[in-house]
Amino acid sequence: MDLISVTNDIISKITEITYDEYALGDDVNQEYNKNKINILFEDMTNNFKDSEKKRIFNEFFSNGPLESLLSDSTISEIIVNSPNSIYYEKFGILHQHDDHFFSDFTYEKFIERICDQTNSLLNLDFPFADTAYKNFRISIVDKCITHHYSSINFRRHPLQSWTFEKLLNADWCSESAFQELKKVISEKKNFLVIGSTGAGKTSVLNSFLNLTESNERSIIIEDTSEITVPNRACLKLLTKQDQTESKKDITQTDLVKKSLRLRPDRIVMGEIRGGEAKDFLMALSTGHKGSFATLHASDAHQALIRLEMLIQMGAPSWSLSAIRRLIFLSLEMIIVIGKNDKAERILKGGYQLTALEEHGFLIEKVF
Repeated sequence: MDLISVTNDIISKITEITYDEYALGDDVNQEYNKNKINILFEDMTNNFKDSEKKRIFNEFFSNGPLESLLSDSTISEIIVNSPNSIYYEKFGILHQHDDHFFSDFTYEKFIERICDQTNSLLNLDFPFADTAYKNFRISIVDKCITHHYSSINFRRHPLQSWTFEKLLNADWCSESAFQELKKVISEKKNFLVIGSTGAGKTSVLNSFLNLTESNERSIIIEDTSEITVPNRACLKLLTKQDQTESKKDITQTDLVKKSLRLRPDRIVMGEIRGGEAKDFLMALSTGHKGSFATLHASDAHQALIRLEMLIQMGAPSWSLSAIRRLIFLSLEMIIVIGKNDKAERILKGGYQLTALEEHGFLIEKVF
Protein backbone atom coordinates (compact mmCIF):
# COMPACT_ATOMS: atom_id res chain seq x y z
CA MET A 1 0.00 0.00 0.00
CA ASP A 2 1.42 3.44 -0.94
CA LEU A 3 1.43 6.59 1.18
CA ILE A 4 -1.58 8.14 -0.54
CA SER A 5 -3.67 5.00 -0.09
CA VAL A 6 -2.88 4.70 3.60
CA THR A 7 -3.61 8.41 4.04
CA ASN A 8 -7.06 7.94 2.55
CA ASP A 9 -7.64 4.90 4.77
CA ILE A 10 -6.67 6.90 7.86
CA ILE A 11 -9.03 9.69 6.83
CA SER A 12 -11.89 7.22 6.54
CA LYS A 13 -11.14 5.66 9.94
CA ILE A 14 -10.87 8.86 11.97
CA THR A 15 -14.26 10.21 10.96
CA GLU A 16 -15.67 9.18 14.34
CA ILE A 17 -13.14 11.54 15.95
CA THR A 18 -13.85 15.17 15.13
CA TYR A 19 -10.70 16.38 13.44
CA ASP A 20 -11.11 19.85 14.90
CA GLU A 21 -11.17 18.35 18.39
CA TYR A 22 -7.82 16.75 17.72
CA ALA A 23 -6.04 19.47 15.77
CA LEU A 24 -7.72 22.60 17.09
CA GLY A 25 -9.43 21.67 20.37
CA ASP A 26 -8.40 22.22 23.99
CA ASP A 27 -5.38 20.44 25.48
CA VAL A 28 -7.38 17.69 27.22
CA ASN A 29 -9.29 16.71 24.08
CA GLN A 30 -6.16 16.92 21.97
CA GLU A 31 -4.21 14.60 24.27
CA TYR A 32 -7.05 12.07 24.54
CA ASN A 33 -7.68 11.92 20.81
CA LYS A 34 -3.97 12.01 20.03
CA ASN A 35 -3.50 8.73 21.89
CA LYS A 36 -6.33 7.12 19.92
CA ILE A 37 -4.97 8.34 16.60
CA ASN A 38 -1.40 7.38 17.47
CA ILE A 39 -2.57 3.80 17.97
CA LEU A 40 -4.38 3.99 14.63
CA PHE A 41 -1.26 5.33 12.93
CA GLU A 42 0.93 2.60 14.40
CA ASP A 43 -1.45 -0.10 13.25
CA MET A 44 -1.82 1.22 9.71
CA THR A 45 1.82 2.18 9.12
CA ASN A 46 3.47 -0.78 10.81
CA ASN A 47 5.06 -2.00 7.57
CA PHE A 48 6.41 1.39 6.53
CA LYS A 49 9.90 2.83 7.03
CA ASP A 50 10.37 5.39 9.79
CA SER A 51 10.77 8.17 7.21
CA GLU A 52 7.48 7.16 5.56
CA LYS A 53 5.70 7.05 8.93
CA LYS A 54 6.96 10.53 9.69
CA ARG A 55 5.81 11.78 6.29
CA ILE A 56 2.27 10.48 6.90
CA PHE A 57 2.16 11.93 10.40
CA ASN A 58 3.33 15.31 9.06
CA GLU A 59 0.57 15.16 6.45
CA PHE A 60 -2.06 15.16 9.18
CA PHE A 61 -0.53 17.17 12.00
CA SER A 62 2.36 19.27 10.73
CA ASN A 63 3.41 20.81 7.41
CA GLY A 64 3.16 17.78 5.13
CA PRO A 65 5.24 18.16 1.95
CA LEU A 66 6.45 21.60 3.06
CA GLU A 67 8.60 20.32 5.95
CA SER A 68 11.80 20.15 3.90
CA LEU A 69 11.16 23.51 2.23
CA LEU A 70 10.42 25.35 5.47
CA SER A 71 13.62 24.03 7.06
CA ASP A 72 15.88 24.90 4.09
CA SER A 73 17.31 28.36 4.83
CA THR A 74 18.41 28.80 1.19
CA ILE A 75 14.77 28.82 0.05
CA SER A 76 13.42 32.37 0.11
CA GLU A 77 9.79 31.81 -0.89
CA ILE A 78 7.28 28.94 -1.00
CA ILE A 79 4.16 29.12 -3.18
CA VAL A 80 1.29 26.67 -2.67
CA ASN A 81 -1.57 26.95 -5.17
CA SER A 82 -3.27 23.62 -4.45
CA PRO A 83 -2.50 20.21 -2.89
CA ASN A 84 -0.37 19.18 -5.87
CA SER A 85 0.90 22.55 -7.09
CA ILE A 86 3.84 23.65 -4.91
CA TYR A 87 6.72 25.88 -6.01
CA TYR A 88 9.72 27.40 -4.23
CA GLU A 89 12.30 30.07 -4.98
CA LYS A 90 15.94 29.21 -4.39
CA PHE A 91 18.78 31.59 -5.27
CA GLY A 92 16.33 33.66 -7.33
CA ILE A 93 15.08 30.73 -9.45
CA LEU A 94 11.56 29.24 -9.20
CA HIS A 95 11.35 25.43 -8.98
CA GLN A 96 8.45 22.98 -8.77
CA HIS A 97 8.46 20.84 -5.63
CA ASP A 98 8.65 17.08 -6.13
CA ASP A 99 6.23 16.36 -3.26
CA HIS A 100 2.58 17.24 -2.69
CA PHE A 101 -0.29 16.94 -0.22
CA PHE A 102 -1.93 13.54 -0.36
CA SER A 103 -5.55 14.71 -0.29
CA ASP A 104 -7.83 17.74 -0.41
CA PHE A 105 -8.81 16.95 3.19
CA THR A 106 -5.29 17.13 4.62
CA TYR A 107 -4.50 20.24 2.57
CA GLU A 108 -7.52 22.17 3.85
CA LYS A 109 -6.75 21.06 7.41
CA PHE A 110 -3.19 22.30 6.96
CA ILE A 111 -4.56 25.74 5.99
CA GLU A 112 -6.85 25.65 9.05
CA ARG A 113 -3.91 24.81 11.32
CA ILE A 114 -1.89 27.73 9.98
CA CYS A 115 -4.82 30.09 10.53
CA ASP A 116 -5.35 28.75 14.05
CA GLN A 117 -1.67 29.08 14.99
CA THR A 118 -1.51 32.66 13.68
CA ASN A 119 -4.95 33.72 15.00
CA SER A 120 -6.05 34.50 11.45
CA LEU A 121 -9.65 34.50 10.24
CA LEU A 122 -10.28 33.13 6.75
CA ASN A 123 -13.81 32.91 5.33
CA LEU A 124 -16.25 34.52 2.89
CA ASP A 125 -16.25 37.80 4.81
CA PHE A 126 -12.45 37.83 5.30
CA PRO A 127 -10.95 35.96 2.32
CA PHE A 128 -7.40 37.29 2.81
CA ALA A 129 -4.98 36.75 5.69
CA ASP A 130 -1.52 38.32 5.97
CA THR A 131 0.47 37.49 9.06
CA ALA A 132 3.72 36.13 10.48
CA TYR A 133 4.38 32.42 10.94
CA LYS A 134 7.64 31.29 12.56
CA ASN A 135 10.38 32.86 10.42
CA PHE A 136 8.06 33.70 7.54
CA ARG A 137 5.66 36.32 6.32
CA ILE A 138 2.64 34.48 4.97
CA SER A 139 -0.24 35.49 2.73
CA ILE A 140 -3.34 33.29 2.41
CA VAL A 141 -6.19 33.60 -0.10
CA ASP A 142 -9.40 31.72 0.64
CA LYS A 143 -10.87 29.30 -1.90
CA CYS A 144 -13.93 31.53 -2.30
CA ILE A 145 -11.60 33.86 -4.25
CA THR A 146 -9.46 31.27 -6.03
CA HIS A 147 -12.63 29.26 -6.79
CA HIS A 148 -11.10 25.87 -5.99
CA TYR A 149 -8.35 25.62 -3.37
CA SER A 150 -7.07 28.09 -0.82
CA SER A 151 -3.56 29.29 -1.67
CA ILE A 152 -0.72 30.25 0.64
CA ASN A 153 2.63 31.98 0.16
CA PHE A 154 5.54 31.87 2.60
CA ARG A 155 8.29 34.51 2.39
CA ARG A 156 11.28 33.82 4.62
CA HIS A 157 12.73 36.49 6.87
CA PRO A 158 16.56 36.40 6.89
CA LEU A 159 18.01 35.04 10.13
CA GLN A 160 20.37 38.00 10.28
CA SER A 161 19.61 41.44 8.90
CA TRP A 162 21.37 42.46 5.71
CA THR A 163 24.26 44.92 5.70
CA PHE A 164 25.96 46.66 2.80
CA GLU A 165 29.09 44.65 3.59
CA LYS A 166 27.14 41.47 2.85
CA LEU A 167 25.71 43.03 -0.31
CA LEU A 168 29.21 44.05 -1.41
CA ASN A 169 30.44 40.49 -0.91
CA ALA A 170 27.58 39.34 -3.14
CA ASP A 171 28.69 41.83 -5.86
CA TRP A 172 25.48 43.81 -5.39
CA CYS A 173 27.27 47.09 -6.07
CA SER A 174 30.72 48.58 -6.57
CA GLU A 175 32.85 50.04 -3.77
CA SER A 176 32.42 53.54 -5.22
CA ALA A 177 28.63 53.15 -5.26
CA PHE A 178 28.75 51.93 -1.66
CA GLN A 179 30.55 55.12 -0.63
CA GLU A 180 27.81 57.16 -2.32
CA LEU A 181 25.13 55.19 -0.46
CA LYS A 182 26.88 55.93 2.84
CA LYS A 183 26.71 59.64 1.98
CA VAL A 184 22.95 59.37 1.43
CA ILE A 185 22.63 58.33 5.09
CA SER A 186 25.32 60.58 6.60
CA GLU A 187 23.96 63.65 4.77
CA LYS A 188 20.43 62.73 5.91
CA LYS A 189 18.82 62.78 2.48
CA ASN A 190 15.20 61.70 2.03
CA PHE A 191 14.94 58.87 -0.47
CA LEU A 192 13.01 55.90 -1.82
CA VAL A 193 14.31 52.39 -2.49
CA ILE A 194 12.42 51.12 -5.53
CA GLY A 195 12.36 47.84 -7.42
CA SER A 196 10.10 45.05 -8.60
CA THR A 197 8.88 42.11 -6.49
CA GLY A 198 11.78 40.02 -5.19
CA ALA A 199 14.41 42.66 -5.94
CA GLY A 200 15.44 42.83 -2.28
CA LYS A 201 13.95 46.17 -1.22
CA THR A 202 13.55 45.14 2.43
CA SER A 203 17.13 43.82 2.54
CA VAL A 204 18.43 47.14 1.25
CA LEU A 205 16.23 49.05 3.70
CA ASN A 206 17.74 47.02 6.56
CA SER A 207 21.21 47.76 5.21
CA PHE A 208 20.52 51.49 5.23
CA LEU A 209 19.24 51.29 8.81
CA ASN A 210 22.48 49.57 9.82
CA LEU A 211 24.35 52.67 8.60
CA THR A 212 22.47 55.01 10.96
CA GLU A 213 24.11 56.24 14.16
CA SER A 214 23.60 54.27 17.37
CA ASN A 215 22.04 57.30 19.08
CA GLU A 216 19.56 58.04 16.28
CA ARG A 217 15.89 57.26 16.86
CA SER A 218 14.16 55.81 13.80
CA ILE A 219 10.40 55.22 13.90
CA ILE A 220 9.78 52.21 11.66
CA ILE A 221 6.31 51.69 10.15
CA GLU A 222 5.27 48.34 8.65
CA ASP A 223 2.29 46.15 7.80
CA THR A 224 4.09 42.95 8.85
CA SER A 225 7.28 42.83 10.89
CA GLU A 226 10.25 42.40 8.51
CA ILE A 227 12.63 45.26 9.25
CA THR A 228 15.25 44.79 11.96
CA VAL A 229 15.38 47.54 14.59
CA PRO A 230 19.01 48.82 14.50
CA ASN A 231 19.28 50.06 18.10
CA ARG A 232 17.32 50.35 21.32
CA ALA A 233 16.41 53.98 20.73
CA CYS A 234 14.31 52.99 17.72
CA LEU A 235 10.65 51.99 17.76
CA LYS A 236 8.64 49.82 15.39
CA LEU A 237 4.93 50.48 14.75
CA LEU A 238 2.75 47.85 13.02
CA THR A 239 -0.60 48.28 11.33
CA LYS A 240 -3.53 46.27 12.61
CA GLN A 241 -6.62 45.04 10.80
CA ASP A 242 -9.54 44.06 13.03
CA GLN A 243 -11.24 41.02 11.51
CA THR A 244 -14.28 41.24 13.78
CA GLU A 245 -15.23 44.75 12.59
CA SER A 246 -15.69 45.72 16.26
CA LYS A 247 -12.60 47.94 16.41
CA LYS A 248 -11.04 50.54 14.17
CA ASP A 249 -8.25 49.41 11.86
CA ILE A 250 -4.85 50.99 12.49
CA THR A 251 -3.40 52.05 9.13
CA GLN A 252 -0.01 53.29 7.97
CA THR A 253 -1.57 56.76 7.72
CA ASP A 254 -2.45 56.56 11.43
CA LEU A 255 1.07 55.44 12.27
CA VAL A 256 2.75 58.21 10.27
CA LYS A 257 0.71 60.80 12.15
CA LYS A 258 1.50 59.13 15.47
CA SER A 259 5.21 58.91 14.67
CA LEU A 260 5.44 62.71 14.52
CA ARG A 261 4.70 62.81 18.26
CA LEU A 262 7.39 60.26 19.11
CA ARG A 263 10.50 62.40 18.53
CA PRO A 264 11.78 60.68 15.38
CA ASP A 265 15.21 61.43 13.96
CA ARG A 266 14.12 59.44 10.92
CA ILE A 267 10.81 58.00 9.74
CA VAL A 268 11.19 54.70 7.88
CA MET A 269 8.28 53.03 6.10
CA GLY A 270 8.51 49.40 5.01
CA GLU A 271 6.47 49.96 1.85
CA ILE A 272 4.35 52.80 0.49
CA ARG A 273 1.33 51.28 -1.17
CA GLY A 274 -1.61 53.67 -0.69
CA GLY A 275 -2.82 57.05 0.46
CA GLU A 276 -0.27 57.09 3.29
CA ALA A 277 2.16 58.38 0.63
CA LYS A 278 0.68 61.86 1.15
CA ASP A 279 1.15 61.77 4.93
CA PHE A 280 4.66 60.32 4.66
CA LEU A 281 5.84 63.06 2.29
CA MET A 282 4.04 65.74 4.31
CA ALA A 283 6.03 64.57 7.34
CA LEU A 284 9.26 64.75 5.34
CA SER A 285 8.43 68.25 4.11
CA THR A 286 8.19 69.53 7.69
CA GLY A 287 11.87 68.86 8.33
CA HIS A 288 12.20 65.14 9.16
CA LYS A 289 15.40 64.65 7.19
CA GLY A 290 17.05 61.30 6.53
CA SER A 291 13.76 59.42 6.16
CA PHE A 292 13.19 56.67 3.62
CA ALA A 293 10.78 54.00 2.38
CA THR A 294 10.34 51.40 -0.35
CA LEU A 295 8.02 51.49 -3.35
CA HIS A 296 7.16 48.95 -6.06
CA ALA A 297 8.37 50.32 -9.41
CA SER A 298 10.76 49.28 -12.18
CA ASP A 299 12.61 52.57 -12.72
CA ALA A 300 12.90 56.07 -11.30
CA HIS A 301 10.43 57.69 -13.73
CA GLN A 302 7.84 55.00 -13.06
CA ALA A 303 8.35 55.45 -9.32
CA LEU A 304 7.54 59.16 -9.53
CA ILE A 305 4.41 58.53 -11.59
CA ARG A 306 3.26 55.86 -9.16
CA LEU A 307 4.01 58.12 -6.20
CA GLU A 308 1.82 60.83 -7.76
CA MET A 309 -1.04 58.33 -8.06
CA LEU A 310 -0.66 57.12 -4.47
CA ILE A 311 -0.62 60.67 -3.10
CA GLN A 312 -3.81 61.37 -5.03
CA MET A 313 -5.43 58.43 -3.22
CA GLY A 314 -4.79 60.25 0.05
CA ALA A 315 -5.58 63.71 -1.32
CA PRO A 316 -8.10 63.32 -4.18
CA SER A 317 -8.84 67.06 -4.35
CA TRP A 318 -5.21 68.06 -4.86
CA SER A 319 -4.05 69.19 -8.28
CA LEU A 320 -1.21 67.39 -10.05
CA SER A 321 0.98 70.48 -9.72
CA ALA A 322 0.45 70.54 -5.94
CA ILE A 323 1.31 66.84 -5.69
CA ARG A 324 4.49 67.33 -7.72
CA ARG A 325 5.55 70.30 -5.59
CA LEU A 326 5.15 68.16 -2.46
CA ILE A 327 7.29 65.39 -3.98
CA PHE A 328 10.01 67.81 -5.06
CA LEU A 329 9.97 69.56 -1.67
CA SER A 330 10.18 66.27 0.26
CA LEU A 331 12.20 63.79 -1.79
CA GLU A 332 15.83 64.03 -2.86
CA MET A 333 16.96 60.61 -4.10
CA ILE A 334 15.63 57.43 -5.69
CA ILE A 335 17.69 54.24 -5.26
CA VAL A 336 16.83 51.71 -7.99
CA ILE A 337 17.52 48.00 -7.44
CA GLY A 338 16.70 44.89 -9.46
CA LYS A 339 18.10 41.68 -10.90
CA ASN A 340 20.56 40.95 -13.68
CA ASP A 341 20.26 38.30 -16.41
CA LYS A 342 21.42 35.64 -13.93
CA ALA A 343 18.60 36.56 -11.50
CA GLU A 344 21.20 38.03 -9.13
CA ARG A 345 20.18 41.09 -7.12
CA ILE A 346 22.04 44.26 -8.08
CA LEU A 347 22.07 48.02 -7.59
CA LYS A 348 20.90 49.67 -10.82
CA GLY A 349 21.60 53.25 -9.83
CA GLY A 350 20.99 56.28 -7.66
CA TYR A 351 19.00 59.18 -9.10
CA GLN A 352 18.71 62.73 -7.81
CA LEU A 353 15.67 64.95 -8.36
CA THR A 354 17.26 68.07 -9.87
CA ALA A 355 14.32 70.18 -11.09
CA LEU A 356 10.54 70.39 -11.37
CA GLU A 357 9.32 71.72 -14.70
CA GLU A 358 5.91 72.18 -16.28
CA HIS A 359 5.79 68.67 -17.71
CA GLY A 360 7.34 66.81 -14.79
CA PHE A 361 10.57 66.08 -12.95
CA LEU A 362 14.13 66.21 -14.16
CA ILE A 363 16.27 63.49 -12.62
CA GLU A 364 19.99 62.82 -12.90
CA LYS A 365 21.83 59.54 -12.36
CA VAL A 366 24.57 60.29 -9.84
CA PHE A 367 25.92 56.73 -9.33
